[in-house]
Amino acid sequence: MSPSFFEIVQLSNGDYALRRIDDDSAPLVKISFSDEAREMMEDRDMNVAKAMIAAGIEAVGNVAHDIDWDDEESDAHDIRPSYTLH
Repeated sequence: MSPSFFEIVQLSNGDYALRRIDDDSAPLVKISFSDEAREMMEDRDMNVAKAMIAAGIEAVGNVAHDIDWDDEESDAHDIRPSYTLH
């Protein structure tokens, strides 16, 4: 399997998206800022979107590393909803 390369693009509606360079299907991630947030960022919204995507990729790597994939299948029947308030 060949390696995938990704790009961050600004969509026509002003949102930012992470997508594969060689694939025009739906983006992997979309980031949308409110008008108020855009004003507070003073034209640094692309930098903030890049930082958010980089942090998300790092977090996924950390989570994927910590998951015991073999144990996950045996616990599938014992799934209970959980909620986290941030």
